[in-house]
Amino acid sequence: MASRGMMVALLLAGVAASCAMAQLQEKFYSESCPSVEDVVRKEMVRALSLAPSLAAPLLRMHFHDCFVRGCDGSVLLDSANKTAEKDALPNQTLRGFDFVERVKAAVEKACPDTVSCADVLTLIARDAVWLSKGPFWEVPLGRRDGSVSISNETDALPPPTANITVLTQLFAAKNLDIKDLVVLSAAHTIGTSHCFSFSDRLYNFTGLDNASDIDPTLEPFYMAKLKSKCASLDDNTTLVEMDPGSFKTFDLDYFKLVSKRRGLFHSDGALLTNAFTRAYIQRHAGGGFKDEFFADFAVSMVKMGNTDVLTGSQGEIRKKCSVVNH
Repeated sequence: MASRGMMVALLLAGVAASCAMAQLQEKFYSESCPSVEDVVRKEMVRALSLAPSLAAPLLRMHFHDCFVRGCDGSVLLDSANKTAEKDALPNQTLRGFDFVERVKAAVEKACPDTVSCADVLTLIARDAVWLSKGPFWEVPLGRRDGSVSISNETDALPPPTANITVLTQLFAAKNLDIKDLVVLSAAHTIGTSHCFSFSDRLYNFTGLDNASDIDPTLEPFYMAKLKSKCASLDDNTTLVEMDPGSFKTFDLDYFKLVSKRRGLFHSDGALLTNAFTRAYIQRHAGGGFKDEFFADFAVSMVKMGNTDVLTGSQGEIRKKCSVVNH
């Protein structure tokens, strides 16, 4: 009886999740706020024309939102006692929160109490990719905002130190498969990272904490270049381009770098240890299938954007993204 009850519960949970995703629609605001995408894009064009490097942090913020409690805007919430998601270690390097509030304020001016912060952030992420010369896709909308944000739940985020087993497990927990993993990892084609996110590969790979304790899977010339930028494990400020030479352009160079063992993070190099992800990387390393990859990225972004969403009467529509309404 217990197993039958569990099966019924799982079935109902699956139906509920399917219904929630079904309520997301590309034209969700066609009557209530038809200008929402134009308003968001106007702010994005203005911001990225002044600071194109902001695109990657905004895209990363959307990832971090969706992997914790689903795409509900919980990463945007403040906490008086510093226990919200944004206060957790993996999120302390996120930036762009003030910009999201600015976009939300512009949307509120056009359509008060109508568009969620979760939807605003999803549109921002799409435009961040597109304005960086990446693909464009239609975004299903209709998410509602959550009211809970807990720092220790950020364990659900895939860390840069993860191996392929951990990566596949964390992605599977969000109904994302092995293809989504390798496709979405290519978001590392734009942006920068602090040295401390990968410096253990340079100085402390097995815990010896010396200049000889290196990650043997990292290409030697690339390692030397990284060491010239990140002088020690104590470097907490230096930023390094994740895709050197084109870190502001969404392109296929990420695959070329990873195929040559020049992926910046453990998690990038880990993609070469699985037959499927390795084959995908090798296929796109030559850059000859740009349209195919762009289409794959759009599909995986929509899929991730549907993760554990709140819809209908669930959640709320926050007036300000950093605080709940009540």
